Amino acid sequence: MEHNKRFLLVHPEISRNKYNFAGIIDNEPLELEYIYSMLKSMGYEPDIWDGQVETVSLAEKLKSFMPGYVYVCGRTRQESFMKEYCANSKEICGSTTFVGGIHAQHNYKHFYEDSIDFIMTSFDMFAIADILCGKSLSEIDGVCFKSGGIWQENAPKPFDAERLPVPDRTYFYAHLDRYRYLELLPCAHVRTAYSCPYRCKFCYRNRLNCGVYSARSIASVVEEIKGIECENIYIIDDDFLVDAERILEFVRLIKKNNIRKKYVCYGRADFISGHPDLMKQLKEIGFYYILVGLEAVSDRYLSDYNKLSDMSCNISAVEILNNVGINIMGMFIIDLDFKPRDFRELYKWIKSHKLRHTAISIFTPEMSSELMEQYKSRLITDAPCDWDYLHVVAKPSNMSVKQFYFHYHILAAKLFIKGWREGIYDFVDYGFYIRTILKNMFGFGG
Repeated sequence: MEHNKRFLLVHPEISRNKYNFAGIIDNEPLELEYIYSMLKSMGYEPDIWDGQVETVSLAEKLKSFMPGYVYVCGRTRQESFMKEYCANSKEICGSTTFVGGIHAQHNYKHFYEDSIDFIMTSFDMFAIADILCGKSLSEIDGVCFKSGGIWQENAPKPFDAERLPVPDRTYFYAHLDRYRYLELLPCAHVRTAYSCPYRCKFCYRNRLNCGVYSARSIASVVEEIKGIECENIYIIDDDFLVDAERILEFVRLIKKNNIRKKYVCYGRADFISGHPDLMKQLKEIGFYYILVGLEAVSDRYLSDYNKLSDMSCNISAVEILNNVGINIMGMFIIDLDFKPRDFRELYKWIKSHKLRHTAISIFTPEMSSELMEQYKSRLITDAPCDWDYLHVVAKPSNMSVKQFYFHYHILAAKLFIKGWREGIYDFVDYGFYIRTILKNMFGFGG
């Protein structure tokens, strides 16, 4: 290609609306750091612009950097930003534009626009390298491109996680005051696997990487962690607690290398309830938070969600982690079938089981999923920015949308006040977030 070798990697800002809770969880742009490392090894001049932390606009960055290439990733709620950034890149710099990330992988047709040149539909970053090196586009898996004005779609193939390069964390180290998980500041991201071997009905992540679970060797993971200049590590696998033998090897190598850090990861309730001794070992090596998809407080919903777990596992998981001293972040789905009493029952369950940290998400059928077809007739919006798990996108069964929002925000306020009384959010501006919740409540989430 005939462009200059400056390559800007872009992560969008989270939001421009009242649901922007930046400063509680701000994620390191790990995907961009993998690509940065690859591009640097190829002789390109990469740079990163992360809308979560930057103080200059993307337009200003484009004018000063003038990249020949721009790559933009993002989630569903950031779709409009991604398109806007590509259009700006074309207008200001005439850049060759790439779009990637988990939203584009399954909704690539949303990005069939004149300002976008390539859409990457797999985790294989080396497809970008193939394009840059001039490989025939028809031979590159997992890319959409225009030929004769018509979009062509090359099917993706599963990506082997062992092929991941060591990420270049230059950008992360320059912004240590911004990347955090709750009170853990700074907090670096590490990936050990792609996709998830389970098939929960509400989740699209098990369809990522062509539905193939691919894991790195634990030895390579520990070696990476050993070299990260940060005491807090967020293992961002969709589920880290999958294989007990693999986790035991992780514990062994962390101890052998005398690594002393704090860890955050995702894990299932049934795994935790079935491995209480392993949870003690994880506590010993520094596990601080485990994010657990408890989802519901009734077996009916767990069955409907194809969770392959039950309430006894949920109760046991909370008790085990509370007893060993690992903070459990209990994640729940606010189902569209909820009645007012369901909101109250959820709060009572959380309180009675001494669950301190919680996250509540409104049930959202993912785009390009079977659930989307099932809920198609009930959709009340088609704006991608509403796909943030904080908006109602489909009509509730048992109350109006306004009533649903009211009960949701009442529950959110009660949980936040509970956390305030227990001192778990001392690092945030309570006044700001209480005002935000109240504003949302009386604005009904619009």
